[in-house]
Amino acid sequence: MELPQKVAKAMESRLYQLGVFALYQLSVLLGIFLLPVALVARKVGVPLPLHRVLNRLEEAYDHATPN
Repeated sequence: MELPQKVAKAMESRLYQLGVFALYQLSVLLGIFLLPVALVARKVGVPLPLHRVLNRLEEAYDHATPN
């Protein structure tokens, strides 16, 4: 693989990592803002699946970052 292709692939990978990280942070912020709504919905008996969204984004970020 030529050097420019390697650089392009590394940049693409880094952009993907940053995108997933940004989505994860936004979903955490959304979860904090929706906490009062989630508590009221839970009392009524309607659970909000925000934890599933957070778990999936966390897993995606873990897979995107090198160890």
